[in-house]
Amino acid sequence: MERRKKGSNSTVVVGLDVGTTKICAIVGEITGGGIDILAVSAYPSNGLKKGVVIDIEATAHSIRKAIAGVSEDTGLEITEVYVGIAGSHIKSFNSSGAVGIKGREVTHEDVERAIDSASAVYIPLDREILHVLPTEFILDGQDGIKDPVGMAGVRLEVKVYIVTGAVTSVQNLLKCCERAGLEVIDIVLQPLASSHAVLTPYEREMGIVLVDIGGGTTDIALYRDEWLRHTAVLGIGGNHFTNDVSIGLKLPFPEAERVKKKYGSVLPSGTAEDDGRAEVDVVAIDGQVRGIPRKYITEILHPRGEELLDLVKQEVRAIQQSGIAVSGVVLTGGASLLSGFDRMAEAILGLPVRIGYPDRSPRTPAGNGYSLSRTEMQQVNGLKSEYNSPMYATAIGLVLYGAESVDPVEEKFLSSDLFNRIVNTMTGWFKKIVSSKQ
Repeated sequence: MERRKKGSNSTVVVGLDVGTTKICAIVGEITGGGIDILAVSAYPSNGLKKGVVIDIEATAHSIRKAIAGVSEDTGLEITEVYVGIAGSHIKSFNSSGAVGIKGREVTHEDVERAIDSASAVYIPLDREILHVLPTEFILDGQDGIKDPVGMAGVRLEVKVYIVTGAVTSVQNLLKCCERAGLEVIDIVLQPLASSHAVLTPYEREMGIVLVDIGGGTTDIALYRDEWLRHTAVLGIGGNHFTNDVSIGLKLPFPEAERVKKKYGSVLPSGTAEDDGRAEVDVVAIDGQVRGIPRKYITEILHPRGEELLDLVKQEVRAIQQSGIAVSGVVLTGGASLLSGFDRMAEAILGLPVRIGYPDRSPRTPAGNGYSLSRTEMQQVNGLKSEYNSPMYATAIGLVLYGAESVDPVEEKFLSSDLFNRIVNTMTGWFKKIVSSKQ
């Protein structure tokens, strides 16, 4: 995050999405009307596999290129960022803590102490805490409390969801940013960031499963009663679809990616949108142009789509069997744009499905979908049409996460210590909740 002021009443934040296929940097300015997007820059990612750094120098180079793009466009020296993290090394668990109330009513400090208490758990030496997220407050035995501040009581309990990552994966990501000349203000779970860009308050309340399909992995996040309740990582992403096309049609990977995006569909032949061409031209490995039936592409992509959605279905069933109701699914990430994927998801999952775009405007859901209310959400302004895509949901979400986590008036008091960052984040959330009630 670049905390340097662009205007007297604004703060600039920078989100950095370090993905398997691309590195994306987005600069946003916090204004009275929401978030103004000042610049977007994307650069091909080299050095990551399935969301994890495998080449520090290559990754740092890609980061420098992406940052240089937004720095040039804005005229700002970018030195601080919010960076997203994902990968199969991410593990999460539930915890709880309790504290006595010192005064007559619960204060922000009491909430902070309760969260600290819940965070005081054994963590293996090879793990690092990324987030401590409350899921419920209990005051003198009264459960289901979302915001206890101002309430009277003597004992405050909190249930939290703790997200951890492998120390080596986290440190390697930090090293990449440091070698690119950046300080990381916070490392944010990618589906948590994406949720800030594509989910509505109604969805967070009623129970929604966010499926974020990245290049190397697919991240799943469940929201219920406004809080993150469950996460999972699946080892299939958009690159697997591309690789299938590359192998099946004997195409170079870049050409397979182009063919997938332009002509690909997961729907059986005859049901997908078609430009009327029975064949499409492709450039083979030997450089020769040849025509192939479009249905061949669908026949390759369809099984992979089913495989991924069957894995998603297993996660959804596990959530439902735990007693949590799921009202729908939101797809995001670049691969969610694959033609017919939302309709296939609705058929396999048996739930309303829509594709999540970061512009905050209502979308018509697939099939029998549902209406959405986008009140009480930060407005995103100045987002060019080419960037209003699920491909950029994480990067935009990182900007929104930073905007919601940092109070510009109090930013000089922020500490780089993990738990202090968690506490400041939670304090900002509670202040937002309280102000919305007044």
